[in-house]
Formats: sequence, C-alpha cells, structure tokens
Amino acid sequence: MATVAAPSHVFGLRAGVKNNLLYLDEQTIIFPCGNNCVRYNIDQKFQRFIPGTERSQGMHALAISTNRRYLAVSECREKATITVFDLEQEQNRRRKVLTGGEMVVDEFVCMAFSPDSKYLIGQAGGPDWTLFLWMWEKKKVMATVNISNNGPINQVSFNPQDNSKICVSGKGVFKIFHYAGETLKQTNAFKTDSHNFLCHTWMTTEQVLAGTETGQLMMFESGRLRWEINVTSVQKTESESKQQYSDEPFSALPQVTAIVSYSNGFACSMGQGTVCLFEKTEKADLYKKTRVIKIPPKRFSNDLSLTEKQKISTLCISPSEETLVASTDLGQLYSIHLSIAELQKGECAYFEYLSHSFHNNIITGLSTCIRKPLIATSSLDRSVRIWNFETNVLELYKEFQEEAYSVALHPTGLYILVGFSDKLRLMTLLMDDIKIFKEFTIRNCRECTFSHGGHLFAAVNGNVINIYSTITFEEILNLKGHNEKVQAVAFSLNDSCLVSCGMDGAVYEWNTLSGTRESESILKTCSYTGVAISPDAKTFFAVGTDCSLKEIHNSQILKEMSSRDVVCTTVALSRSGRTIFIGTSTGTLRVIKYPLMIQNDWIEYQAHAGPITKMVITFDDQFLITVSEDGCLFIWKIIDKEGQGLKREKELIYSEEILTNKLDFDEKSKMLLELNAKVEELQEDNKCQLSLKDTEYNKKINELSEKCMQQIISLNAEKEVLKKEKDNQQEAHNKAISDILERHDKELHDMESSNNQKLMLEYEKYQELQLKLHNVQQEYEQQLHSMEESKTQALEDMMQSYEAKMEEKMILVNQYQDESQQRFKEFEEHIRQEEEDTDAEIHDIRMKYEQNLREEKKAHSKLKVELDTTKKRFHDLQREIENGNLEIEKLKQEVQRLQAVIKSLENDITGLKTAIQNRDGIIQDKEKNIFQLKKKNDTLNKTLEVMEFRAEYMQEQIEPKENEIQQQKDQMVEVGCILTPWDWQTHKCVLVHNAQKDLENVLIALIRQTQIAKLQRVYFYLYLLLITIKQCVCKSQFVNQTERVPYLSVSSVN
Repeated sequence: MATVAAPSHVFGLRAGVKNNLLYLDEQTIIFPCGNNCVRYNIDQKFQRFIPGTERSQGMHALAISTNRRYLAVSECREKATITVFDLEQEQNRRRKVLTGGEMVVDEFVCMAFSPDSKYLIGQAGGPDWTLFLWMWEKKKVMATVNISNNGPINQVSFNPQDNSKICVSGKGVFKIFHYAGETLKQTNAFKTDSHNFLCHTWMTTEQVLAGTETGQLMMFESGRLRWEINVTSVQKTESESKQQYSDEPFSALPQVTAIVSYSNGFACSMGQGTVCLFEKTEKADLYKKTRVIKIPPKRFSNDLSLTEKQKISTLCISPSEETLVASTDLGQLYSIHLSIAELQKGECAYFEYLSHSFHNNIITGLSTCIRKPLIATSSLDRSVRIWNFETNVLELYKEFQEEAYSVALHPTGLYILVGFSDKLRLMTLLMDDIKIFKEFTIRNCRECTFSHGGHLFAAVNGNVINIYSTITFEEILNLKGHNEKVQAVAFSLNDSCLVSCGMDGAVYEWNTLSGTRESESILKTCSYTGVAISPDAKTFFAVGTDCSLKEIHNSQILKEMSSRDVVCTTVALSRSGRTIFIGTSTGTLRVIKYPLMIQNDWIEYQAHAGPITKMVITFDDQFLITVSEDGCLFIWKIIDKEGQGLKREKELIYSEEILTNKLDFDEKSKMLLELNAKVEELQEDNKCQLSLKDTEYNKKINELSEKCMQQIISLNAEKEVLKKEKDNQQEAHNKAISDILERHDKELHDMESSNNQKLMLEYEKYQELQLKLHNVQQEYEQQLHSMEESKTQALEDMMQSYEAKMEEKMILVNQYQDESQQRFKEFEEHIRQEEEDTDAEIHDIRMKYEQNLREEKKAHSKLKVELDTTKKRFHDLQREIENGNLEIEKLKQEVQRLQAVIKSLENDITGLKTAIQNRDGIIQDKEKNIFQLKKKNDTLNKTLEVMEFRAEYMQEQIEPKENEIQQQKDQMVEVGCILTPWDWQTHKCVLVHNAQKDLENVLIALIRQTQIAKLQRVYFYLYLLLITIKQCVCKSQFVNQTERVPYLSVSSVN
C-alpha cells in the first residue's frame, strides 16, 4: 500500500490507568493516551509512541523498572496480559508477554519491578485478588498468594533494597510478604479492617508510609505501626481561612490518593487539587510540612470549583529531584520546579500545565480550515479549543455554560460555528478570546459544516438540514427528506452539492443552488454514521452499523467491503482520492487503498481507547486528525511507504492575520502609549540618577586615589628602613652561623672517638655469647638422638602386641563365616518352598484377573463408543458456544449502538420537554386569544344577522326601484317623441347610467358586507382547527413537526 499513517502528536491523557505518569529520564515522561503509551520530551516538545496490542480492550496499569530500561503495561484482551517493553531499543521492542498461566485472570490492577529489575509482581483483580511473582525474563511464575476477598487492592511494591520483601495495600489490607522457598509468607499482623489504604511508599528499608481514604498518614516500621497523623489537622488552618471566602462548608474529607518519597522527605496529595511537601526533622522518623502546592484555577473557566475538585491520581519526581509532576482524575498533567517551591517556602505555590489543558470528556466535534494550520474541537466538558497542528500548541480555549455538540471552522480560520444544547452560535476567534457574534435558533445541533468557499454553512436540525448564507445569515435552503436524525453532511469541493446520511439508512445528494435531491441510496437495514465525497463529487463512501464500507455511485452501491464484525463509525477520503481512512468503534484506524480491492485489504493502527467520533484530513493532505469518546486528539502524519510526506500539488502558505476587538485594540494601544511615556520618563530619571551617581563616584575615586598615593609614599619610606634593618640582621646571622658550625664540628669529633671505644667492647661481648650458643646447641642435639631411639623401641613393642590380637580376631571371623554359610543354605531351602506355594497362588490369581481383564476390555470398547459420541456432542456444543459468542459480540455492539441512540434520544427528550413547556405557555396565550375571539365571534354573528336582515330589506327595496325604473323608461319613450332624436338618445343614456350606478353601489355594499362576515367566520373556524391540531401533536411528543405549520395571526383574520 502506497500511503500509510504515522502518529505525530497527541493531546490527552487516559485517566483510569493506575500509575499513569512515569519519568524515563530528566527530560522524558511516559503516560498513556488512547491505546498507546506516549514518550514525551518536555524540553523539545516531541513525542514517540508505544502502541498497545491488537484487539486490546484497554490498559489498566503501568510500571517502570528501577534502572528505567523496561516498561510493563497491563492490558485486557481475551485474558489479562502484562507486556514488557525494552525502552532502550529504537522501536521499543516487545520483550515478553506475561499471563496468569492456568488461572483465569480478568485484569492486573497494579504492578511493580524489583530493585534489580529481574522480578515483577502483578496484582490480579477480583474476586480472588491473587498476587503473582514472576521472573519475567523466563516468563516463570515464582509464587502466588491470595490477598483479600473483600475489597480492591490499590498498590503493590518491592522493598527498594530487598527483592524478597513485598508490600501490598488496599481496602482493609496492609500486608508485607517475604519470599522464601518458592512461597510468599506474610510477616506483619497489623489489623487494618477499618482503613482503606489508597497508596504507600517505602521511606527506608524498614519503614513504609501509607495514605488512607480518610486522610491519614501512617508510618509502619518492620510491619508495626510507628505513628499516624491526620492531614485534616495539618490542613485545618488553611481550610478555615478558605471558608472565610466561600459560601460552601468544607465537609469532604481530604483523601491521600498519591504519595512519593525522595531524599529530603516525601510529597503527598492532601485533598482535592492540593499537594503537600514534608521534609525530615532532626529526629530520624519525624517529618514536618514545609510547602503547599495547589492546582491553579482555569484561566477561561466559568466554574472555578471544577478545577479545585480534581483528585491527584499519580505523583512522580524527576531523577534529579528537581521537578514534581502530577496527573489528575480529569486527565490533566501538571508540573512544578521544586526550586520555585523552595523560594515560596511558607507560601502556597501553584502547579503549571506540563504541556496544555486537555479535554476531560467525550469530544463531539472536529474541524479544520484552509488558511491557517488550526484544529477546532468541542466536547461535553463544555469547552471549545483551538489547536495548531504545526506547532502542536493550544492556541485558544474557552468554557461555556452549555454542552457543545458540534463545531465547524470557517475556511479563513477567523470564525467558528458551534452547536450548543440551546442554540447554534457563530463566533469570532480573537487574539485571546472567542466571542459570540450571531445566534441561530437550532437546538442540539449535532452536525454543522462550512462550505469550502466559506459563503455557506449547513446545520443539522434533527432530520432537517438548514443551509444559511455566511454573508447575510439568512436561511437559503431547508432540505427535508430524512425520516430520522441526520448523522453526517459534507460539501463537494466546488460546493455545488451536499451529501448527507442518516439513521434511516439513506444517503442523499442535494443541489445547493436549487435545494433539489439529485440522487439517493436507501438501505433500511443499516444506520449510517459517516459519509465522504470524492473529489469529482460523483462517488460517495458511507459507513454504518452493518460493519461495512460502501461505495455509492449514481444511487447504486457499486462495492461493499466488510470490516469483519467491527462497526465503522466515521470515514474520510484524501483530497487526492487515492486513500480512504476509517475509524472504528474499537478505537482503531484503518487505511484502505482506493480503488477498492476484491479482497479485504487494509492497514490497521492502534489509536484510541474508545469509538472514534470524528475524523478530518487537512486541506494539503499532510495530516489526519482523529478524536474519540476517550477525550483524546490524535494528529497523524500521512506518509508514503518510504516514510516521506505526500508530495503537495502546490505550496500552501498560511495566513498570520488575527482578529481583535476595536475597543480592546484601542485600550491596548492607549495603554501601550501610556507605558511608553512611563518608560521614557523612567529612562530620563535613570539618566539623571546615573549622572549624579557618576559625579559622586568620581569624587570618591579622586579621594581614594589621593589616600592611596599618600599610603604608597609612607610605605616606601618604611620599606627603606626595613631594608637597612634586614642587612644588619643578615650580617649578625651569618657570624652566628659560623660560630655554631665550628662548635658542632668539635662535638662531632669527640662523639666519634667515644663511640669507637664502645663498639670494641660490644664486639667482645658478642664473641662470648656466640661460643655459649654453640655449646647449648650440641647438648640439645644429643638429647634429641636419645629420644628418637626410645621412640622406635616403643613402636616395635606396640606392633607385636597388635599383630597377636589380629590373629585372634581372624580366627573368630572364620568361625562366623561358616555359621553364615550354613544359615544361607537353610534360607534358600525355605525360599524354594515358599516360591512353589506362591507360583500356585499366582496361577490362580492370574486366571482370575485374565477373566476380569476380558470383562474390562468389553467395557472399554463400550465406553470408547460412548466417548466418540460425547466428543461429537462436545464439538457441536463448542461450535454452538462460538456462534453464541459471536452473537453476543454482535449484541454487545448493538447494545452500544442502542445506548448511544438512547443517549441522543434522552437529550432530544430533554429538549422536547423544554419545548413542550414553551409550547404550553404559547397554548395558554392562544387559549386567551381564543376566548377573546369567541367574544368577537359572538359580536360578528350578531353583526351578520343584522347584515342579513339589511340584505333582505335592501332586496325588498330593489323591486319597487325596478318598477320605478320601468316607469321612467316609459316616460322617456313618451318624452322621446317630443325631443329631437339626438337629445332623446343623450337623455336616455344619462338616466340609464345614473340608475345603473345607484344599483351597482347598493349591490356592491351588500355583497361586501355579506362576504366579510362569511370570511371572518371561515377564518375563525380554521384558526380553531389549527390550534386543536397543534395541541394533539404536542401531547404525542412530535412538537418539532408543528414548527413547519404557519400560525394564522389575528391581523390576517381582520
């Protein structure tokens, strides 16, 4: 495969792992993220990854060896395993995989290496809570022991100087074991039923310090309790001062959740968000609290108590003991230099983020832009974060009051669209803040996206897609067609079409100009979760709950690739169109080459510890970004098979412009001018002060130079005087030396003569002693010769006596041999008779057992037949079990999917309940309007009756008018005989015109009054019908359908 993905950087921490923060060296720490262990260089800000094993269900604990070469990772697959990695190898080679052997172990909750790194202990989980001791290089279980049947075990450790001593602590458990003779024997007998020990550390080879759930520190020495203190008493004054500024009482007991020792003492957690440093006192086994370190409040957070309520999960000190790092239960990493804490001794010091602030809940939204190297994420922790994937830093971060369900970055990188539980908000990205710019009344918007040109954006509202203009913020299109929730939408590269998929199994292509549906593909057996569009906008790729990838073209599914019973959650296509990336429900990333092959071929990477929720590719095809329910953000480098980045079609230059508020800019400019003026004033003041000091120092220099010159002159005079004294003393000294030498020569000559005389006397004495020594030596030699002669004579006498005794003994031995031979013959005869009797008995027994054997063979053949049938039944049952397991896995995945659906439906129910309350208020208002309209209707009915009466009255008046018109016509005929033909015609037309006009006015007035009354009644009845329909729809929890029915206003009735 030409294209692969390599992890480049990750933002996040897996909080549920025991001992999830380790120091590899002074600059490198190790922590778990997703389904990987990350080696993070603090100074150079780069990361290396140790991937978890395939089909791993998650990490449970970490441990590093004393020599910091080996890393142990506890994971859970079909059965619990511990994998040991060699950290000195370039690829972090996997050395050994340890298991519980024949014992069934679901998980290993904590581990520890021995001081010489040859042994490893692992604590298995409940209900047995068995402790394993391995010689891990040989994968040999040295010993096991059951620890407890009641509560969890929280920590295990070796004595730092002795491989044979092991400490185990947990709920109602504090035990020290000694390994000897392939067994682990408990050495202490302290009653701990009332305590829950959360952590411990070895202070010396005999002392162990433990922390409890109730905030107690207990020191054990040689297995016995030496002393204990309560951190609540240590923290009493601090808590009282804190309560002066807090409305809530300080009621929760501070738990000691983490503890670590170092050369000067130890550090331990002391409640939520607080760490205390204790140092040794003059007394060897007593410690005093010297410093308090707290987690700082979040800079952009509106809920300060959330930060303060974080629990310290792990504490770790660097090898040089210069830096203290901590991890919390909300997945955050903090650090502090102990030198800074030393400067603030007696005051409260604050941690700093080790790298950046991370998400601590499910990441729901992910988006990138074109003009800047930015990533936007939203999460259920109510925060929106802007990351830079080139510098790997957190650019912006802000928390809100509502949960954020979706996010979209404008292609320019200057605006952001965020879907909250109450509204959809368009916000501007300022230099140091995210400011709301426009709000749209779309609740629980789970999906939104900008077009590639940035002039449009699409927002999902349940099963409807609304398209708005980014310029005028007007709704341009309202795309309806999905029967259930829309899960994903995507614009084509030229923004001419929009592709959507939903839970109803439909994939639709929409025309963004006309709003018409261009094509559709419906598969009711699948609930789609992700869709991608090819660069030419002719082919779509969709994934869903049916565990397959579908290629759709012209409303037809061309190809379908099975994912082997793994649910695919999201899909992304590179802009070159050659590579497909798929995220799965197990947290793995799959890379597939396009066009799709006949056989299922992909490369799979271990990524997250939960389902991948979103996945995008940067505009230049260089990076892939994935987020998951585990709260982690992974940045992958898209490379070829040779490890090089993909070749770009053209170089993409990112813009560096940012937005800022004019008022803020003016204030900062004003402040800058004021500060510059102050700087200039300070510079002038400094110049004046420097000139004054220069003159003062020059005066002092002149005074000092004059004093020095005077001292030099006086010292030269003293030097001359001392030189003369020295010459005089030298002459006297030389004369005294010559006299002493002459006297010494004379004394030496006298001593030599006297010594020669003494030597002659001593030599004579030596000659005498030499002669005496020779005589004594001769005497001793004679005595030795006589003693040797007596010794030989005595030996000869003893030999003769012993030889006589030996002859007597030999005679006795011969007699005993004859007796033994006679007895042996008698024994052989007895044996022969016994053998004859035994042979007869054996023959009888043989016949009996041969008969039994024949019977047993018959029974064996019968049992063999039964065994064959049992084996067949066993194989059939085994196949049924395997099929059942597969069905269980499918049901688990279906349960997960249904739980997600239930969760989304619960959110919808909450929103619908709120909408129902709002609609109830509207209904009450409408009922009031109905009451008023009823009154008005009564008035209109009365008016209608009056108008009908008037119409009848007018009709009665019309008949005489017509008769009168006929009479007038007759009169005009009579008059016409008299008038000229022209005058007659003109007069006739005028009279007819006036009569018609009067008649038309009367009829128009009558018709208008009648129609108005009738229309008012019709509109009123229609309005009552619509209100009744709306009430019925609200009661059936389909209120969102009524939003498409326009209400009839009172003004339209009038």
